[in-house]
Amino acid sequence: MLEDIREKAEVPLSVQSLRFLQLELSEMEAFVNQHKSKAIKRQTVITTMTTLKKNLADEDAVSCLVLGTENKELLVLDPEAFTTLATMNLPSVPVFLEVSGQFDVEFRLAAACRNGNIYILRRDSKCPKYCIELSAQPVGLVRVHKVLVVGSNQDSLHGFTHKGKRLWTVQMPAAILTMNLLEQHSRGLQAVMAGLANGEVRIYHDKTLLNVIRTPDAVTSLCFGRFGREDNTLIMTTRGGGLIIKILKRTAVFVEGGGELGPPPAQATKLSVPRKTRLYVDQTLREREAGTAMHRTFQTDLYLLRLRAARAYVQALESSLSPVSATAREPLKLHAVVQGLGPTFKLTLHLQNTSTARPILGLLICFLYNEALYALPRAFFKVPLLVPGLSYPLETFVESLSDKGISDIIKVLVLREGQSAPLLSAHINMPVSEGLAAA
Repeated sequence: MLEDIREKAEVPLSVQSLRFLQLELSEMEAFVNQHKSKAIKRQTVITTMTTLKKNLADEDAVSCLVLGTENKELLVLDPEAFTTLATMNLPSVPVFLEVSGQFDVEFRLAAACRNGNIYILRRDSKCPKYCIELSAQPVGLVRVHKVLVVGSNQDSLHGFTHKGKRLWTVQMPAAILTMNLLEQHSRGLQAVMAGLANGEVRIYHDKTLLNVIRTPDAVTSLCFGRFGREDNTLIMTTRGGGLIIKILKRTAVFVEGGGELGPPPAQATKLSVPRKTRLYVDQTLREREAGTAMHRTFQTDLYLLRLRAARAYVQALESSLSPVSATAREPLKLHAVVQGLGPTFKLTLHLQNTSTARPILGLLICFLYNEALYALPRAFFKVPLLVPGLSYPLETFVESLSDKGISDIIKVLVLREGQSAPLLSAHINMPVSEGLAAA
């Protein structure tokens, strides 16, 4: 029966019952006779503590003690009789607690646990209401107004809402050792303090750095509040056992961005998103209702576009309008360059044999142009032997005859001797002759 309780029941066994299950059969009877008259108690260890106002939010009002225990429970104790007012269960052992509100009215409790999650509990809830999953183990938890600031062992601070939405992330220059809240009542300021392993104490308001305090040793604990007659006092203990006390001047003002340069202020500016018009709402409803038909229409148009492009490509190959030959027997590539301002232009044709080992012989170059606009010394000439892999520059001159500032296209055809169909061609858009236009 005890083994079934240990495996299936939600309530853990007591230390006596666990010890009993580890004994041999011959030792069990003596163990029962020894402890049968003693009351069974489940003792646990406190892992974290905090306080919760009972019914008033005043600074000197009565507070309840909130305990986190090793057996994954949260206990709220009565401030007078020290009886348990509420018990809440968690999926893991809590290590940091943050509480807001009053116990008799409404309160919200955040518990960072060893499994790397933060659980949010509210009044009259036995189990967590929200869960914040972290990418690393938490090393500190501070509540600043309505934002939960979490320090992780990846040297970073994260800001979350109580529903688990991440607001911002700030990277630290060293590992975070301790965190606490800085609250300046006279100016209504709340900020988070983070003690780092490099001997710095950084103060942040949201993700904005307010100040950096450098200490001779790494700070392991922080506390800010009233000390003697001073309302704003910071007390720090160091790793080597030192105690540091700093008093904030009453005229001191924290300036945002005074510590170091951060992201530009425009980055945090919210965009002015226009309101949704009636046309936009109607269009959204139309897309929601006729989404399938609209998608089919889009796909049909896309297929037609691909078909037209394929047909145009085939037509260009068949009529040799491409500067690259598509036949394997005549692997050629043609590139034309026009130089000059006019009225005389230099036209250079770069013809290349793209085959791997076979030279090409017996090719002709032919120019087709408007004889009223242009004059060429040679409109038809032979091409020398083309060695594979080399680009042969073939130069000629073009003279512009028009003084009206107009231009035309010159077609270049590459032919095989004895064949009328061109192997490939290029269309050259001639520039306007600037010499005749100026004259």
